[in-house]
Amino acid sequence: MSDRLDGEKSTKVAWRATRWLRGPRPESVPPLVGTAGAVIGLVNLAAGIFPRFRHSRVHALAEVLPGAVSPLAAAASIVVGILLLLLAHGLKRRKRRAWVAAVALLPVGIAAQLVYRHSGFGAVLSFALLVFLVWHRRQFSALPDPRSRWKAVANFLILGGVSFGLGLVIVNSHPHKIIGDPSAWDRIKHVMWGLFGFEGPLRYTHHVDYTVGYSLGALGLLTVATTAYLAFRPEHPAARLTQEDEERLRELLAKHGGRDSLGYFALRDDKGVVFSPTGKAAVCYRVISGVMLASGDPIGDVEAWPGAIERFMEEARAHSWTPAVHGCSETGGQVWTRETGMDALELGDEAIVDVADFTLTGRAMRNVRQMVKRIERNGYETRVRRVRDLTPEELARIQEAADAWRDTDDERGFSMALGRIDAEKDSDAVIATAHLAPAEGEEPGRFGDLKAMQYFVPWGKDGMSLERMRRDRSADPGMNELLIVAALQAAPELGIKHLSLNFAVFRSYLERGEKLGAGPVMRISRATLLFLSRWYQIESLYKFNDKFQPRWEPRFVVFRNSRDIPRIGLATMQAEGYLDLRLPRVLRRKNKAEPQPCVHTVTPIAQSTVERAA
Repeated sequence: MSDRLDGEKSTKVAWRATRWLRGPRPESVPPLVGTAGAVIGLVNLAAGIFPRFRHSRVHALAEVLPGAVSPLAAAASIVVGILLLLLAHGLKRRKRRAWVAAVALLPVGIAAQLVYRHSGFGAVLSFALLVFLVWHRRQFSALPDPRSRWKAVANFLILGGVSFGLGLVIVNSHPHKIIGDPSAWDRIKHVMWGLFGFEGPLRYTHHVDYTVGYSLGALGLLTVATTAYLAFRPEHPAARLTQEDEERLRELLAKHGGRDSLGYFALRDDKGVVFSPTGKAAVCYRVISGVMLASGDPIGDVEAWPGAIERFMEEARAHSWTPAVHGCSETGGQVWTRETGMDALELGDEAIVDVADFTLTGRAMRNVRQMVKRIERNGYETRVRRVRDLTPEELARIQEAADAWRDTDDERGFSMALGRIDAEKDSDAVIATAHLAPAEGEEPGRFGDLKAMQYFVPWGKDGMSLERMRRDRSADPGMNELLIVAALQAAPELGIKHLSLNFAVFRSYLERGEKLGAGPVMRISRATLLFLSRWYQIESLYKFNDKFQPRWEPRFVVFRNSRDIPRIGLATMQAEGYLDLRLPRVLRRKNKAEPQPCVHTVTPIAQSTVERAA
């Protein structure tokens, strides 16, 4: 009996030792570690800049915080404060490198406490925080985000501007110790010279020159050091589809592409992909602002979807990205929520027209019928062909016209946009064009008789999805209606049975809000959407799609928790091209390198670019 108890005791001791070495479970770490780092950084920054704050009651608390040192070490306090602010977001997202940097800074803070302040209590607290981070080291395992060296340019401009602003505050924070009455230009010159490590024109009493000089020099050194690190670190570009990835996706689309009208858009060049362990399913995504945004349903066999979804979630956890799905179907939403425990919200409806049921007869189609007949009487003719049937010259002319008629500098779209017209890669795609011969004695336009175009990508073997609409502004109103009708009428000859039109965001709110007896919530929702329609094509897309009497298929957004919705919305707007947070165009360069493979270290449907029908 005694031997048995001794054995159990030894087992418990060994288990506790193993658990101590491994550290706690990730979820046991407080989630506000990033916020705490930012607050401590601000306290250090204020302690290093404002002399009154250094002698206030708040500074008595700041003295025992990591990196808070005596006024003689104001430069170190400012640098540590800025670094903590820079690291706060990384700590919040459990980035491994942020953890390493924070652990490296804490010994510096401990040394500062002992050498400058002779504060054993402050050193003990710093050491306790260091032990806390080491104990919770398993929590900080997220891998770096995709990056490029152009972040060094952004860092130099932003941090340089911040350093200059802080330098002005530092120079002017000692008004009673400045000798003479220097002008504003002298103060600016003192900041500029100080950031480069030289002595400026201002003079101070009571040895304040050293404090100001060290602080400005530290800000300049910090700007140069962080910029150099970002410029010379190994580049890790965002994952993009390789030739092998694209071939595997095309095989899955050939077998299962008819299940989702958005499936073909997975072949965008700027998307990454994760495959299920069996290779029978895949999830395509794009990482924007820390959000791992998938669009549409997974590609491939429905039974293999859980494996691909699991790989997707593992990749998100490995990088501490926020997982989200944009524009999945009801079936896809059910699988996503069941396998991940995430929540789903109806985002809108996709308009799908069945070719067999489409007709121009009847009262409901009177407006479309009259518009089409009027345009045809004006001499317009339409052509609907596969991309492979167009000559290279004609295809190039259509592509040039589509780019010229675009309202924005870059091609918009993500979930319902392919972003290219390529006869080799997308030979089964369909192009509908409208033509008007010039009148006698009239010179043809820049693109000849071409007045409008629409581009459709394959949807399985017997369907197609609208990718883009373009028209000449000088063409008659109703070009979009004309080409959609022409595509539907030509569909039987092309073997097309289903046509997916645009996505109408929040369509159900617009429809139910205008019905008799609608409640106050629905009425307020509809009024809000109508107000937003002044800037975004919300109501106009719904009305345009509804002209063709489609059937509506709901689409959903899948998210982890409600706090992520604003961030997911921001990422979606960036992905769809409605919000651009990149560097100015003059500072960008085009990356001509080959696509990088989607390497995974595991064990963001907004509106399309349809134009308003005049």
